[in-house]
Parts: sequence; C-alpha cells; structure tokens
Amino acid sequence: MKITVFNGSPRAERGNTHIMVESFLKGASAAGADVENIFLAKKKIGHCLGCFSCWIKTPGECVIKDDMKELLQKEIASDIIIFATPLYVDNVSGIMKDFMDRSIPLADPHFEKDPNGQARHVSRIKRPGKMGVIANAGFPEQDQFQVLKLLFKRIARAAHSELVAEIYKGEGELLKSKNEKLAPIIEKYKESLVKAGAELAKNLKLSEETMRELEKPLIPYEDYVRGVNQSWDKELKK
Repeated sequence: MKITVFNGSPRAERGNTHIMVESFLKGASAAGADVENIFLAKKKIGHCLGCFSCWIKTPGECVIKDDMKELLQKEIASDIIIFATPLYVDNVSGIMKDFMDRSIPLADPHFEKDPNGQARHVSRIKRPGKMGVIANAGFPEQDQFQVLKLLFKRIARAAHSELVAEIYKGEGELLKSKNEKLAPIIEKYKESLVKAGAELAKNLKLSEETMRELEKPLIPYEDYVRGVNQSWDKELKK
C-alpha cells in the first residue's frame, strides 16, 4: 500500500498543514503503508499554458520541463493520493492549483459518461483508485470548507477515483500553539489523526467515530476568535 501526500502549503514543513499530515502519515506508516510526503513548495511547477500539446502534439507529456513529470510518476505509482492544503480564499493554495492543472496530461481529450451520465475525460492511464484531502483554515467553523468539499468530490469524479478520506480542521492556527494549557488538546487531536491514518491504511476508509473526533472544535468559538484578534493586534503594534 503506497500512500503519497502532495502538500500544497507554501510554508512546507513550517505550516499547520504539515502538522496534520505528519501525524496522519505516522498512523498510516505504523499500519504498514509505504508513505511519502511531498512538499510542492520545494518543487519547480510552472503554470499550465493551455496549449493542449499534452493531448495533441506529445500525448501524455507536457511541453514544460520541470518537476511535474516526476510528480506525476509518483502519483501513478501510488494506491492512494492525498491532497493537503491550507484554505486560501475558500479554495486550495496557488501551488496546489498549479499541480492540479498540470495533471491534465494524465487525461485523454475524448469524452465519456461517468456512472451518473455526466461527461468527463477518458483516463489515459490507470490512476490511483482512491484519494483523500487534508486541509486546515485559520477560521473557526467547519463550514468554511464548503468549497473544498465540493471541489474534491468533483476532482475524484474527473480522475476516475474514489474520495475515501476528508479531514478538515478549523482553528488551524492552534496547531502550532506553544500555550501549555492547549498542549493536551492539540496532542489529543494529533492522536486522532494518527488513528485516521492507520484506519485508511488498513480499511481504506475512516470510521464514523474517528470522523466525529476530528470534527470537534479544539476550543470554544468565542475563545478562539478573541485570541486570534488579540494576536493580530499585538502584531500590528510592533
């Protein structure tokens, strides 16, 4: 079982996204999966040119010579791929969007109907049959991920894949907090992420119990909002 995470945080290992991914992969690895965490911020990924060369002139191969060829090979070699991203303007990060756009060579330009009768592109090659998403936001509410939830359902459909894991975390700024009072809360959440990674590796899905644990707010809404605003006030006074 090969699980590959494509981490789209511009802050790479310094980001809140990595804190989530690290714990998740710890569980998956302990359960026997071969795991890899790829920081897209450390890769050279150009913008898609929209030239259609990967469909017409050089089928399956992009004209841009950068790190995407290697990244697509890693995607193809995986059993499960995980998109990890911070929430930026209700969407994925810019780096992640470039990565997604540059995955177009894996598709054939011809149309076919999906199981619901809607058109999608034919898959050029066999792609990972399952995918997941890990995302966090500075906002407190889980409702902030409405766009991502729809987006990744559509991406899975287009990629002929099954969306088997969705982990979204509001109050993401707390994940790297140095507050000793919050330490047990953050540790408990990380333990739930470890559990989720193990479940995915073993069962190819997350249990309802684990999902409920992951959805719980870390601290009350009012406390979080007040703390965030006070933190920004301090930064603005510097």
